[in-house]
Amino acid sequence: MTNETQTTSSCCSTGSASTAATGNGRENLLDGGSDMTTCPVMVGNPVSKKAAEATGLFRDYEGQRYYFCCAGCGPAFDSDPAKYAANMA
Repeated sequence: MTNETQTTSSCCSTGSASTAATGNGRENLLDGGSDMTTCPVMVGNPVSKKAAEATGLFRDYEGQRYYFCCAGCGPAFDSDPAKYAANMA
């Protein structure tokens, strides 16, 4: 048994690298959340804007940037951006 984090290819899996983490891999809930937002596709899933930008998990739509929690959310957003943008309103 190891302590390595296992990543999966499924959309929005637990332990996604897109959440703000401290050096020990734990989410930092005390940073004020200035970097944090939520995913417009999987509403309520927290997303670190910096991590999403670094990994290309974002789209620009009508002058607004939308950040995603996983790679599967980008194509879903592309299929109906107005619908998912409305989730953030």
